[in-house]
Amino acid sequence: MHYFKKLLDLLKIEQNEDRSSYLKLTESSSVADRRAAGLTWYPVAIRGTEPSRGDYITVELERTTHQDISHQLRFGASAALFSNHDARQDRIEGTIAYQSGDRVKITLFTDELPDWCRNGKLGIDLLFDDNSYDEMQNALKQASVLSEKAGEGRLVKVLTGAEQPTFSAPLLLPKLTGLNPSQQAAVEKIVSAQDLAIVHGPPGTGKTTTLVQAIKSLISQGEKQLLVVAPSNTAVDLLSEKLAGEGLNVLRIGNPARVSDRLMSLTLDSKMAEHGRMKDIKKLKKQAAEFKNMAHKYKRSFGKAERDQRKALFDEAHKIMKDVGKTEQYIIDDLVGRAQVITATLVGSNHYTIRGLQFNTVVIDEAGQALEPACWIPILKAQKVILAGDHFQLSPTIKSAKAAHDGLSNTLLEKCITLHPEAVVLLEEQYRMNEAIMTYSSQVFYQNKLQAHASVAQRLLFTADAPFSYVDTAGCGFDEKPEGTSMANAEEAGFLFKHLEKLVTELNEHYTTENFPTIAIVSPYKEQIRLLKDQQQHWPGLQLYQDKISVNTIDSFQGQERDIVYISMTRSNTKGEIGFLSDIRRMNVAMTRARKKLIIIGDSSTLAQAPFYADMIKYAEQINGYQSAWDFVAMD
Repeated sequence: MHYFKKLLDLLKIEQNEDRSSYLKLTESSSVADRRAAGLTWYPVAIRGTEPSRGDYITVELERTTHQDISHQLRFGASAALFSNHDARQDRIEGTIAYQSGDRVKITLFTDELPDWCRNGKLGIDLLFDDNSYDEMQNALKQASVLSEKAGEGRLVKVLTGAEQPTFSAPLLLPKLTGLNPSQQAAVEKIVSAQDLAIVHGPPGTGKTTTLVQAIKSLISQGEKQLLVVAPSNTAVDLLSEKLAGEGLNVLRIGNPARVSDRLMSLTLDSKMAEHGRMKDIKKLKKQAAEFKNMAHKYKRSFGKAERDQRKALFDEAHKIMKDVGKTEQYIIDDLVGRAQVITATLVGSNHYTIRGLQFNTVVIDEAGQALEPACWIPILKAQKVILAGDHFQLSPTIKSAKAAHDGLSNTLLEKCITLHPEAVVLLEEQYRMNEAIMTYSSQVFYQNKLQAHASVAQRLLFTADAPFSYVDTAGCGFDEKPEGTSMANAEEAGFLFKHLEKLVTELNEHYTTENFPTIAIVSPYKEQIRLLKDQQQHWPGLQLYQDKISVNTIDSFQGQERDIVYISMTRSNTKGEIGFLSDIRRMNVAMTRARKKLIIIGDSSTLAQAPFYADMIKYAEQINGYQSAWDFVAMD
């Protein structure tokens, strides 16, 4: 089917781009460069080994220095253990089975640790992730086959627009406590959907709360088990925790991003460790290890008798490990069978422990950030899919500009909202922002349908404060400077801190250090963020509150909120060029992080060339939120 062929072609372009940028990073770079790029841990120390599934061994490693460097090692990723003694020869590949803090477990494709592990220092390299691409390609091929079969693959046909979604007669659900009318309507839509329901959740509208109640309702209607997935570990963690908090039996496949005890107790590893049959496995593994140790004693020159003896010991160890495999499988099947909700990332939903399972309902959260090919992995396990997200916030990260432009950035959520408006419920009441902060976003993105809940609508930092300010730097001579592929504006950064210092002085009259408001400083540009972080240290009036201030890119704040948000727009030039500020969805995310006060600092003569920003500045004027930076400069 043309639909899937096009997606496969786009995915191929993306994979090639991804691979070439990975190779560029790694081929000629030193260990230190790779470590700085988050692709390598070096040096690492071995903290333990144990026999693993099949004839593999799992080794636990700890990074012993450079612990502050962020990294990309994740559960399920391909990695290699290497020795600096001869990094080309001395390396062995495997899969990351666990990662938390500065520890990682890798299942290596061998049954014993190679001798070179005792030579030189060891490290771990992250390998290019072909596995995710393979999973996505296989899913697209399977979906394509289903879409052509008469009488089969109804869900595939609905999602690609060949058939219409159907709904059963509306069930009279009991009024769910704590849900507003649009949330209740979303739950009812989900329960009555036969194949597709969509929850469109703008910022702060309680999308997660709604999904949790819908999942509980489906279970109370007789569904034995649901699969709940999202593109990121963080989103999966949030849902897993909330669902478990409602008393459901949740099994988290994969490795949580946040290492809280509550989350860890939901993982397969943790539940296996507590299983009654685990004692048998420990005993068997110990026996297998003993046989292997005995076999390893025959290392020096030995004759046929010793060779036979060594083989017999290895055979015995393998036989025991087969029994271990069977017992482990029994435990996994038992735990998976009893779970009411299984949670995983999109690609993790095809993990070997649940690969063969089918579900009536699959829930995909944060579907606005999910790459469509990845969504097909869990969809193939379902009769019915619930998509939840907001296509007016950040779209998926795509490496290839060509693939993005040709349609890979168009998510399944967007397509289905256009194809099947009857399946969509918009959550209309938000619980985060003062009304003035919400209104412009609501006008542009949500057809003016967003309402602020009474508890937040008029919420201010202090009486008579202005909740929305646009501070115009036009004519101040704050010029942008290109830095590599990014942009920076040092004068604007300095002005922002001056403005914040003045605000902090005002807030000191209303708050103590303990209950002081939280503050986010965001910019779309990485280079501007680096500059802001550098400058942050040099403002004496802010030192007391450093733990209340977070400075980061807009993308890293998706899903978060703060009392006060500053946006440094950075761009200021005579040509009116705004680069990727023209991605107004990113701006929507930035503006809707603020609870009580939003301050946007930018040059109107540059920004107002784009209608979105021209209208935003007009909106600020209408609500008396427009100020000129000259007013502040003149005060000095």
